Amino acid sequence: MKLLQRVWDLATSSPDFDKNSCILEVARKQIFVAAKRGNIEFLKILIREYPDLIFQINEKNSSIFQISVKYRHVDIFRLIHEISSVKDLIVPITDEKGNNIFHLAAKLAPLHRLHSVSGVALQMQRELMWFEEVKKLMNPFDAEAENSYRKTPRALFSQEHQKLKDDGEKWMKDTANYCMVVAALITTMVFAAALVVPGGTSDETGTPHFLKKSSFKIFIVSDAISLVLSTCSIGSFLSILTSRYAEEDFLESLPRQLLVGLGTLLLSIAAMMVVFCAAIFILFKDGVAWIPILVAAIGSLPVIFFIIQHVWLLIDVWRSTNGSSSIFKPGKGTLFS
Repeated sequence: MKLLQRVWDLATSSPDFDKNSCILEVARKQIFVAAKRGNIEFLKILIREYPDLIFQINEKNSSIFQISVKYRHVDIFRLIHEISSVKDLIVPITDEKGNNIFHLAAKLAPLHRLHSVSGVALQMQRELMWFEEVKKLMNPFDAEAENSYRKTPRALFSQEHQKLKDDGEKWMKDTANYCMVVAALITTMVFAAALVVPGGTSDETGTPHFLKKSSFKIFIVSDAISLVLSTCSIGSFLSILTSRYAEEDFLESLPRQLLVGLGTLLLSIAAMMVVFCAAIFILFKDGVAWIPILVAAIGSLPVIFFIIQHVWLLIDVWRSTNGSSSIFKPGKGTLFS
């Protein structure tokens, strides 16, 4: 970047420099390479020195913003918010096949950009985010315009993303089925644990023998929490299985249901672990202290490993659903300051 800045400074300071010079022609060609590769710093250096470069189009009649949408480079696309009303001159530009910027957002992203998001359903969500964000720039007439193949952006999006949508539906259902089995097992175990309390009950009154012990109170509360959370998790996963799986469902509805289901499942597993540990301490009330501690630690290891392995899926879903909503927000003075 320092080398580029130095070369550009030398070129622009030359008395022979003008907008038709060789160096400007080279820069005009290279901005499209930078836009394709997502090199925002390269673009900023050139455009700051010669702002007219932002209006250049390549041999396919595409600007850097059309290219940024085609290759899904958020940082470059956000620059369009910094050129104010001038963007109305850039947005309606159509390429050699009659595609405007909205058509390019409707096309399937390149595989290397698509796979930057984990999970097929989350990839579909990101594609919908791009489609809806670009739609905000369009006037109603251009948003319904047809390309050379007589395809509107909406029709083109459905055609291009049909396989991704089907794969996303399968991924969602497989994940929901797998997690619902785990949630159902937890519900069964903690429900049975509530009926057969550790230490037994009094034959006369039916009151648990260790009702006043702190460990017993922890046992009952944790058991109730685990039962409620696992039941909520089953409900969330059932709603995923019975969803209609329309395109717009992948934008918010399905990811949020998956987020709730995974979150309540992991919390119910953690509560179940507390139930197990509390039960061990109740049963070994008169024994050596290190025995229940060791048994509880060993018994908790599989549960801890399960949570660690699946918490990353929860994080990915949360980032894609909540964190991605801000990625298209315009930056503050990233281009001309």
